[in-house]
Amino acid sequence: MGYVDLHSHVLYGLDDGAPDQPTAVAMLDGLAALGISEQCVTPHQKANQYLPAWDRIEATLATLETVRKPSHPTLRLAAENMWDDVFFQRATTNTIPHYRGTQAFLVEIPPPLMPPGMLDQLFKFRMAGKLPILAHPERYQALWDDDELARSLRRVCAFLVDLGAVAGFHGRRETKAARHFLESGLATAVATDAHQLGDLQQAQAGLAWIDKKLGHAAVTRLFDHAPRQLLAGELPD
Repeated sequence: MGYVDLHSHVLYGLDDGAPDQPTAVAMLDGLAALGISEQCVTPHQKANQYLPAWDRIEATLATLETVRKPSHPTLRLAAENMWDDVFFQRATTNTIPHYRGTQAFLVEIPPPLMPPGMLDQLFKFRMAGKLPILAHPERYQALWDDDELARSLRRVCAFLVDLGAVAGFHGRRETKAARHFLESGLATAVATDAHQLGDLQQAQAGLAWIDKKLGHAAVTRLFDHAPRQLLAGELPD
């Protein structure tokens, strides 16, 4: 048993993540060194930018599995779904890419503005048995100074904070928000959101910050117990 990372761009040649197979394998080496035993691979699904066909995603995963070492984390397929027209079309047809074998799915929103009706839509997903996981909530400006809104959202989705932001690599306001979510208990879990090898050093620094400020039990809760609960369909308090 080890940590569970719910967000990464290890699948190569699909988006702004790993460009090729050797980089992907090197990233798996680094993720294993962080103590991760299950790695969720979440290529972007974003209209007009990164929208690789699903059969191409499956083929890339299958090829990566052939070179994955026994020491590497096991891989679970999912996607990072942008809250856009493609996402809404898939919502109406119940075809949003989920974490494989679960009712949980990863979603992101544009940082400057909270989409209209987002809270109601998330509530509808929950009533339908779905479990939305909000990627990097520390980036969303509407949440920077509005804990009431953050708490309202947190009741109907999980907050998955980027470790790089915790460590201070994603901007001053993003770092402040990430640490606030952790210290206030609004953060559900943390993830590497690894796009390249350097992101793993940032993730390690984020874990070290949590260990120092909140204790090792918090690291275990945020990077092991809570991710496993989410994949089991449970939204931790």
